[in-house]
Amino acid sequence: MLKYTVEHEWLRLEGDIATVGITQHATALLGDIVFVQLPDIGAKLAKGDGAAVVESVKAASDVFAPLAGDVVEVNQVIVEDPAAVNADPQGAGWFFKLRLEDATAMDSLMDEAAYKKLTE
Repeated sequence: MLKYTVEHEWLRLEGDIATVGITQHATALLGDIVFVQLPDIGAKLAKGDGAAVVESVKAASDVFAPLAGDVVEVNQVIVEDPAAVNADPQGAGWFFKLRLEDATAMDSLMDEAAYKKLTE
């Protein structure tokens, strides 16, 4: 099950590890992504911290930590091929994985219906 933030990030929880990326809506707003900077593995992030940077032909944008946790993995594929984010933003174009401090904090995020309403 995916959860969403108002900043257009998505999370998928497996155990206490959340995979984080940006939504299809975000990629549509950004246009063609040409550069991605990811956080360092081991970085401790608080909810709302700037975690990654995305640059597109239109703009540069921060990707925020949707919840507090430690970065345990990053998707090097999107650094080498930023267009992978546009091609599959909610799949192979994921950004990083966080070991959440509190997995129950996922409950504070939007479900798909609420996110769709936000983006209409």
